[in-house]
Amino acid sequence: MSISIIEYQDHHQPIFKALNAVWLEYYGLMESHDVEMLNDPQTFILKEGGVIYLAKQNDEIVGSAALINEQGGQYELAKMTVVPSHQKMGISKLLLERCLDKAKELQAKKIILFSNSQLKAALALYEKYGFQHVPVEDSPFVTADIKMELVL
Repeated sequence: MSISIIEYQDHHQPIFKALNAVWLEYYGLMESHDVEMLNDPQTFILKEGGVIYLAKQNDEIVGSAALINEQGGQYELAKMTVVPSHQKMGISKLLLERCLDKAKELQAKKIILFSNSQLKAALALYEKYGFQHVPVEDSPFVTADIKMELVL
């Protein structure tokens, strides 16, 4: 299995939206903030200095992850997903490591993320990489019952 991590381009918006809509809807987590971000990642993620990475196998996009610039050296890890047929293959790890490398390159001081307690595999991955649970504050998501941060 050869997976490459590529940078998002505008023509990827439909697949970026579709990939994330699947898991958000499956877990009952889709909110208006998600819809805005997925419909217009240029405005809500990229314009302010964020990045989106996509996992690609052959010609198929099978995963995504984004870093959103929250200003002041803080970035939010968001919209990380891998299609069900490609889960448990280490793709999330590749996406997360690329985001962590980019955050360091951008001289980020901290990475935060908002999640939900239903997402056990994702939470275990974040913990493995040193993310710590912190009180859920300033969440743009009603369904986020978990906040984690990693100080770089």
